[in-house]
Amino acid sequence: MPPPIPAKSSKEVKEISKYFKKTENPTSKKSYTQASSNLINNKNTLSIAMNTLKIKEAFPKLLNKKIDSIQKVINGDDAKPKPRINMTTKGPSHKQIIILMTNKLGKRFTKDSASHITNINCILKNIKSNICADYISSDNKGVNIVTNNVTSSSDLQEIEKYVKQSLDDNSNSIATPRLPQSKFYLKIVGIPYYIDKSSTRITTEDIECILKNTHIFNEIILTSRLRIIKISSKSDMAIVWIDIWNNKNGNNAKKIINRQFNVGNIVAMVRGTNMYPGISQYKNYWKWGHMAEFCRIQRSKCARCNGPHLTDNHWEFA
Repeated sequence: MPPPIPAKSSKEVKEISKYFKKTENPTSKKSYTQASSNLINNKNTLSIAMNTLKIKEAFPKLLNKKIDSIQKVINGDDAKPKPRINMTTKGPSHKQIIILMTNKLGKRFTKDSASHITNINCILKNIKSNICADYISSDNKGVNIVTNNVTSSSDLQEIEKYVKQSLDDNSNSIATPRLPQSKFYLKIVGIPYYIDKSSTRITTEDIECILKNTHIFNEIILTSRLRIIKISSKSDMAIVWIDIWNNKNGNNAKKIINRQFNVGNIVAMVRGTNMYPGISQYKNYWKWGHMAEFCRIQRSKCARCNGPHLTDNHWEFA
């Protein structure tokens, strides 16, 4: 028998064991959340594979592309995104300044447009502004000064001083310069259709009075007259549609959207709504609130005399 192998020292054992141990990278250590996410991913891949096999067994002649599309529908990958509410119009470019004045004043100011442009650019250069005025145009409502960029409040103040100095005799009839604004569409829900549980309907004048007395509408300017629609024939609540002027940053709408206020003892809320051309009006009997395809009444009324005939035939039956 061969002689026994002498025992190794502890240092020699440690050096030899280095070659047999698996090297572990400290950066490869995963947290609990990473490990659990890997398990979830593995389960998902297994379920996808099982679903693919089931589809292949049920439809053996189906192509692989069709199977992939079916798998996407099952997993919800091919789902359409939620529709985005478009609450505001695009509006004109903000690289212009609107100054409201009479038609005569506008024509008088635009006679010397070239000299006005030179003077305005000198004023803006003196205050170290990056804005440069390009040209001036006028319409029935006032004067538009087109610039190379969006003007600041300090630039507007200097331009206002110059315009009023050049038309000093009529400075009181010149409005303060402002940037173009976009139209923003909103609706107020939770408004009662009848006043104090009586048979009298709420009117636009009542709503306007409520909005004037509510602090959240203090700086809000309506672009058109508000509209009131009853929610349904059996409901006693209404929806009020309002259109407001909104600035470039959308601050006017942000102040009131999703805000609540009191209408008597009832709480109403302002919400955003899709851009719309107007409230539908059925031309058979001239009622607001729905379109002709959803109407159940099979009769016509004249818009002139409210008679039981079409408006086109008014003069024949009047």
